[in-house]
Amino acid sequence: MKMSLFHVGIFLGILPFSSGQFPRACANADSLLSKECCPIWPGDGSPCGELSGRGSCREILLSDAPLGPQFPFSGVDDREDWPSVFYNWTCQCSGNFMGFSCADCKFNFAGPNCTERKLRVRKNIFQLSTREKNQFLAYLNLAKHTTSRDFVIATGTYAQMNNGSVPMFRDINVYDLFVWMHYYVSRDTLLGGTNVWRDIDFAHEAPGFLPWHRLFLLMWEHEIQKLTGNENFTIPYWDWRDAESCDICTDEYMGGRHPSNPNLLSPASFFSSWQVICSHSEEYNSRQELCNGTNEGPVLRNPGNHDKGRTPRLPSSEEVEFCLSLTQYEAGTMDKMANFSFRNTLEGFANPSTAISNVSQSSLHNALHIYMNGSMSQVQGSANDPIFILHHAFVDSIFEQWLRRHQPLREVYPAANAPIGHNRESYMVPFIPLYRNGEFFISSRDLGYDYEYLVEPANPFQNFLVPYLEQARQIWPWLLGAAVVGAIIATLVAGVIALGCRRKRRISEETQPLLMESEDYQHVTYQSHL
Repeated sequence: MKMSLFHVGIFLGILPFSSGQFPRACANADSLLSKECCPIWPGDGSPCGELSGRGSCREILLSDAPLGPQFPFSGVDDREDWPSVFYNWTCQCSGNFMGFSCADCKFNFAGPNCTERKLRVRKNIFQLSTREKNQFLAYLNLAKHTTSRDFVIATGTYAQMNNGSVPMFRDINVYDLFVWMHYYVSRDTLLGGTNVWRDIDFAHEAPGFLPWHRLFLLMWEHEIQKLTGNENFTIPYWDWRDAESCDICTDEYMGGRHPSNPNLLSPASFFSSWQVICSHSEEYNSRQELCNGTNEGPVLRNPGNHDKGRTPRLPSSEEVEFCLSLTQYEAGTMDKMANFSFRNTLEGFANPSTAISNVSQSSLHNALHIYMNGSMSQVQGSANDPIFILHHAFVDSIFEQWLRRHQPLREVYPAANAPIGHNRESYMVPFIPLYRNGEFFISSRDLGYDYEYLVEPANPFQNFLVPYLEQARQIWPWLLGAAVVGAIIATLVAGVIALGCRRKRRISEETQPLLMESEDYQHVTYQSHL
């Protein structure tokens, strides 16, 4: 019933963020007891901005597709059928609006009415200018020291909250909100007493691994954009292919090694003063409690001094290319034992040269977590290390390469029988507003972002047409209506003309002489009667 610590070490993390989990406006007894989370949009004073056509408060429709056999319980975990234990009415936004109150624009739109299309480009961290690099580091530090305006974390289960009548929430800074959400999505199920169920994870070891992290990164970007007012901010990525060491582990970037303690960060990096949270999973399990966001010590990292039997080196370009050649997104049991699965191979539970499952090794995505040999190497607390963001951005870019190469339909993502929380129509834990796994099984360009090394060469003719095509897209219903009316009028006119021609032909035939003899016919020149 328990997953070994050995397997936990292989795990990996995510850091979801603001726009997910518990909106402050809904973290109260009234909302929990009524099971309704439909906050007022300040723009018009109505729930979900309904008076302005932004959205409306609606009952949640849960998927009833069958689940895989990995989780043999029902009704014991607050994350089952997310978010119905806490809320069954939430804002459903219209058009290009999104957010827990429909106050925001979808990721690929901007502007006061969310009508301006956006395509932002994520860059290699080593290609950032000095100003861009320093800005990114400053934004991280700002997030670590700014209390989230919109979200809080739960410090107890729904049962411990007396089914909602005794709310248990607390404030948290913007960065640690990500960390807590990653912990929450991957934590063990508390079964009472000292019993837990470890073989459960709503964001790893199953099909939702890539879509979930994709959404997390988008949310993280979105919240940093709101926090800083910089709408063009994007997450940089670290291309770790063929790296011989952690080349971002310097004080100029993500923090160097401490001169006297190899497990700590250099005091010259401001990351050395950061405190981690949610890193003592065994203590929470023994107390049957949730992580409450309390500081638990400094960020730990000792890159390269890891178990080389499990992860001999950092991933190679050849391994990434083999992974990209796999045609099946998911296969078999759709968990860490899946063979010939692109997802399982990229996640790191399958051999990157054969795609055969091998949980005794950690490759590709998992390899980076093991290699860092510290806070990043323990799944539930891995987001404490800011390298997590750079790493997952590059993993997402590999996912994007696969989507562009194989062009899968959304139906390729499994609709049923995946581990709990991972079916196509399952809502992703713990995001509020709600998003389904299948909604992020699409190209990044349809979500408003691209990667610098994947950007296709510009086509001048295409660029010339873009503004006109955008205008046509906006007025196409009128164009279609005009075309229909025009077709009807043209048909009527053609009918009148045809009728007139038939009447004239009858008159003409009555007055023409008989046809000539064949020998005379050869000398006649054809002429028009028009």
